Amino acid sequence: MAHVFVTGSSDGLGRGAALELLAAGHRVVVHARNPARAPALRDLVDRGAELVVGDLAEPDETRDLAHQVARLGRMDAVIHNAGTMQRPVLPVNVVAPYLLSVLLERPRRLVFLSSGMHRSGRTDLSGFRRTGSRRGPSYSDSKLMVTALAAAFARLWPEVPSNAVDPGWVPTKMGGPSAPDDLRLGHVTQVWLAVSTDPEALTTGGYWHHQQRQEPHRAVHDVSFQDDLLHALAERTGVDV
Repeated sequence: MAHVFVTGSSDGLGRGAALELLAAGHRVVVHARNPARAPALRDLVDRGAELVVGDLAEPDETRDLAHQVARLGRMDAVIHNAGTMQRPVLPVNVVAPYLLSVLLERPRRLVFLSSGMHRSGRTDLSGFRRTGSRRGPSYSDSKLMVTALAAAFARLWPEVPSNAVDPGWVPTKMGGPSAPDDLRLGHVTQVWLAVSTDPEALTTGGYWHHQQRQEPHRAVHDVSFQDDLLHALAERTGVDV
């Protein structure tokens, strides 16, 4: 039985992952953005899930969220599922996964939600430091950054399998009702990477789509870009890897 933390698990892919993990007998920590969203997780809590609450758009709440999770014990895996397309995207899509990964007792596995849109992302980090701006990096930029972040953790923490997942364009609240991909398949790879003993699932530094390893944007494995990103994150948060 694994102990798995799933961010953004009140609906969509995060909820699907949490449900599958619970059904398989794993211990699951579910996450709601605020108390108003917590009732959406009542059925999962009734089935044994542990609930934590915090807004990932707010660094102080993200830090508090890390403390809430830490009190529940070391995580065997963290699925960084939460994401937003509404600017500013960096706090939720990049800063929060970084902070949680570093502040928690080192998880045994890390899974980061990417997107096929990361391939049109830019490597320009100049907008990263404008914390008060509603402009700055795009959704695609943020997904390139978080995919590179997954690869950076794989390099720096070789004992911790760290991977990024493209779940496809699925009909979630963010993806929209006309999204063409299969919602039922959207969370399968994340769960597999979080808990499977399949040798492929225990590899690190991969970019995955439907349990198939794919080649990401060339910047993802650029060590200079990874290091620049980590430096920008450390500057912004005051927390080093």
